[in-house]
Amino acid sequence: MTDIVVLGSTNMDLVAYVARAPHRGETVTGREFRTVPGGKGANQAIAAARAGGTVAMIGAVGSDDFGARLRSTLAASGVDTDLLRTADGASGTAHIVVDDEGGNAIVVIPGANGQVTDLVPGDEAVIAAADALLLQLELPLSAVLAGAEAARRHGVRTVLTPAPAQPLPPELLAAVDLLVPNEHEAAALSGIADPYAAAESLLRQVPEVVITLGAAGSLYAARDTKPFTVPAPRVRAVDTTAAGDTFVGALAVAFGEGRPMEEAMSWASAAASLCVQRTGASSSMPCRSEIEDA
Repeated sequence: MTDIVVLGSTNMDLVAYVARAPHRGETVTGREFRTVPGGKGANQAIAAARAGGTVAMIGAVGSDDFGARLRSTLAASGVDTDLLRTADGASGTAHIVVDDEGGNAIVVIPGANGQVTDLVPGDEAVIAAADALLLQLELPLSAVLAGAEAARRHGVRTVLTPAPAQPLPPELLAAVDLLVPNEHEAAALSGIADPYAAAESLLRQVPEVVITLGAAGSLYAARDTKPFTVPAPRVRAVDTTAAGDTFVGALAVAFGEGRPMEEAMSWASAAASLCVQRTGASSSMPCRSEIEDA
């Protein structure tokens, strides 16, 4: 077992399934609509809990029906929600179009997530007792920075998923131990399209980088270490919405258990490969026994 704290977003995903996504100004007919609890923070928390981690969530839901459902879904997945605040007003939502190739386009409305601007009493103590803190960028940067700096003060390993991609302040990167972008986010942060060169550039700012490469697997790079790639299992993707978050949640559990990074990445890739074969975000994440059997 490993202790993981997630400081991040909770959103209700409003998902439309279509043969192909509409172009600007175009209307298409979809075949199905679902509401699925998600948000990058909640996704990573649920993925880690299902993979066998002991997980606590810091963030906020709204006072609406979505908020109650988001909270209950986290709790049902084994995530501690004692520090998940309830803010007046709407919960965060993500409006997602998924096409027949498994690709997606997403619009996020922050809602209650936008009210999480800093840590509150009790948050730092929980972070200090953890093995790892998982961060993303669907909360205000001030809260992400506060969490990272709290983790750094207490020697807690900090993992940042830089999504949605945006310029990051140097003081945030200085408090990050492991950066986990996808190849597009790595290119946006470094200004370099090639993942190997992007990783080399990013290592000037953080000690370790894992770049997820979709069906091509993942790339690991660290200072004074030869980079390597880990292949992904070959599967037919149905919905890639939460694949990256599943990878990060499972990765945190694996390295928290002391697995070497290459083995941890392979295990996380197995979890992500199971996720993309199912629809939805939190609803698609595998349990530990499934990952072990993959």
